[in-house]
Amino acid sequence: MNRDLLRDLCAAAAAALLVVTAVVLGTAIENSDGTLHVNWPPLYARWDPHVGVGTPAALIVAVAVVAYGPRLAARLRWGALLGAAWATATAWTWSLALVDGWQRGVAGRLTTKYEYLQVIDRFDDIHGTLRDFTRHILIDSPDHWPAHVAGHPPASTLSFVLLDRVGLGGGAWAGAWCITVGATACVAVLVTVRALAGEELARRAAPFLVVSPAAVWMGTSADGYFAAVAAWAVALLALAVTGRGPRLTALGSGLLFGLTCYLSYGLTLFALIAGAVLVLGRTGFSGADRTRLSGADPRDRPRPLPLSFLLLAGLAVVPLLFTLAGFNWWEAYRLLVERYYQGAGGIRPYGYWVWANLACTVLVVGVATVAGLRRAVPMLVRRRADVLPRPRPSDGAAHPSEGPAHPSAAGPRLALLVLAALAALLVADLSGMSKAETERIWLPFALWLLPAGAFLTRPRAWLAAQAGLALLINHALFTGW
Repeated sequence: MNRDLLRDLCAAAAAALLVVTAVVLGTAIENSDGTLHVNWPPLYARWDPHVGVGTPAALIVAVAVVAYGPRLAARLRWGALLGAAWATATAWTWSLALVDGWQRGVAGRLTTKYEYLQVIDRFDDIHGTLRDFTRHILIDSPDHWPAHVAGHPPASTLSFVLLDRVGLGGGAWAGAWCITVGATACVAVLVTVRALAGEELARRAAPFLVVSPAAVWMGTSADGYFAAVAAWAVALLALAVTGRGPRLTALGSGLLFGLTCYLSYGLTLFALIAGAVLVLGRTGFSGADRTRLSGADPRDRPRPLPLSFLLLAGLAVVPLLFTLAGFNWWEAYRLLVERYYQGAGGIRPYGYWVWANLACTVLVVGVATVAGLRRAVPMLVRRRADVLPRPRPSDGAAHPSEGPAHPSAAGPRLALLVLAALAALLVADLSGMSKAETERIWLPFALWLLPAGAFLTRPRAWLAAQAGLALLINHALFTGW
């Protein structure tokens, strides 16, 4: 066994120990004083071994991806790979959701007392409801919003209102929307990785994005839909800064980033991931772009000023529309913090959740991702000069960091991207505004950790571990979201 593989296994074992510790201590705390407010700590779930109509399909998808995923990802045409990734991720998520059955696993998920569909009829006058939205956030306010409605800006609820208006009302359509749209997030991540770190690493990451434990919660959770919107905002930004897409992709990125901030307050932390994309765009291109642009006129490269203008113009649209409609984002967030501590957030102990949240994340991303992150950190530290911009020499002479990045820099470039997502997740953790339920809340960040699997050798064994963990969780527990 080589040294790197041994270190990978040690990282995976440490992550597993973290989960076990969170389960044991969490169970003791919950049995003692009930302050965790979860039935199967650290997850918002309950022990419920079961099988369902989705079980055979889930097993077939898992076996197929483990056996053939790496080979197909390496050989398919790029466009075909993206289509296959979306189709497989959709099948994987649907099959896991249907392990719980149609009603319990799909149609009823978004109709509980905490969810968005409970208030559809209160949006008959959309403008009036947005103007009065903040008046119903606090628990002691009249007709206070359900937990998820109060806990998010109104674009989240308005998405389901608009689905209802076009004839796609009810829990079944809402669940299908979240699964179908949410599954596109893996495509957005692949597009981003290819633009910033080259096609080879994107292809190696594909199977890990398709079959992951995160799909357990992507199934009919609105946060899966949020994750897709945020992922496409990042993907369009990556295309814009690397010149792979037209300039209007910067405008589209800004529009989606604006929408992201009005779907979930916490997703403003995607600014850290966007910052990593801008750094990588500034320091050059990778892979095939090196060959394509090595002899090109420097004027053909994306110009920062026009791209910045388009990005900021797009970013302003959604906030402007909601502000003109009477919704005050900052006031709503202030009230949300107060509402958070009025409920379970004010009871759940920070001292447990600040580290148990990370155990939740291990269950979402799997031990393969932990092992990949173990490789990413030293890679970026040792080779940060391949990624971070260097000042231009005063004499105007050519400098190694100018122009397209060398293909050998692909690894540290991907490492910077996934570690930026990890940094965003850690900031969310330290904030104390995500105590428990982070297996759902942090899905948008968790998806950007999954490409770390591209750093691993023996991908089939790691993929088997990922699929096995997802199947175990979905069949042993009934998750709350």
